[in-house]
Amino acid sequence: MTEPSSSSAMPFAVVGAGSWGTALAIHAASAGHDVVLWGHDVDNVARLREERENAAYLAGIPFPATLRVTAVPEEALRDARLVISAVPSRFLRDVWARLGSSVAPDAHLISATKGIEEGSGLRMTELLREVIPVSVRSLSALSGPSFARELAEGQPTAVALGCADAAAAEQVQVALSYGPLRVYRNSDLIGVEIAGALKNVIALAAGIAAGLSLGANSSAALISRGLREISRLAVELGGRAETMMGLAGLGDLVLTCNGPLSRNRGVGVAIGRGQTLDEATRGMTMVAEGIATTRSVRQIARRHGVEMPIAEQVYRVLYGGTPARQAIDELLARALVEE
Repeated sequence: MTEPSSSSAMPFAVVGAGSWGTALAIHAASAGHDVVLWGHDVDNVARLREERENAAYLAGIPFPATLRVTAVPEEALRDARLVISAVPSRFLRDVWARLGSSVAPDAHLISATKGIEEGSGLRMTELLREVIPVSVRSLSALSGPSFARELAEGQPTAVALGCADAAAAEQVQVALSYGPLRVYRNSDLIGVEIAGALKNVIALAAGIAAGLSLGANSSAALISRGLREISRLAVELGGRAETMMGLAGLGDLVLTCNGPLSRNRGVGVAIGRGQTLDEATRGMTMVAEGIATTRSVRQIARRHGVEMPIAEQVYRVLYGGTPARQAIDELLARALVEE
């Protein structure tokens, strides 16, 4: 693996010291960039500095020597020309209301959060655009099949970068593509974000089916019909159907529905085995974005008149008290239609 040229190396900031933010910071520092990882918890930042690893999320993976960690927004953001936001969706508004004024106007801002804000129904880039007071150079979304630990370990990973500005997308693509990570450009920002958020809802359904001891037939049906639901909503909101067949759509959906590191699938498995949502999430240190996204998606789908039967049943199981087996039976009993 070769280091990036001096022309492609740039000052990075990664906002959010969870598993994905840490993995992206490790990757960018390994690529030769000047990287600062920002975390909100002063005590935790002190531990990261001392231990030179994120033991809570990526134990055993050391930080590159050049990776810096801070809890001071200005220290992370004042010189950064590429800023990655890896904050869970439910905290994103509050975090960026605090940090937004520190972003440089010539910075490329990338959302690496796969979610939709509850209540407003905003995609993450829409939320960032609303809350950050400066007009940044470009705004994009990074999505695709990517478990944080595997990237941090150096395992080959391919993702999509949704960005409407072709020139800006190419600059970010070059900066992020190094060693195990290959980034593909996609001008369909809406489709990339919607696919990344909604696949977590379908992964909950796949986990529920697995928790009920249903087999490969059921899993394949949920993935394929789930992809159809995601496509319907994405196109209604202005995305492209072909994006759903790429890394941000099918690729991420397959990974999250089947991968053993999938938090959303894991929550679904626990619920399928009879646990309540509170029991299934008790003690989790990482966020399963699909739980909140399920509520947001139901609201958006109803507002736009888009039929999403799998997402509707996931909502009923999580929040309406519907038994998991009954939800499966109701999906099978729907009126017969043409594919």
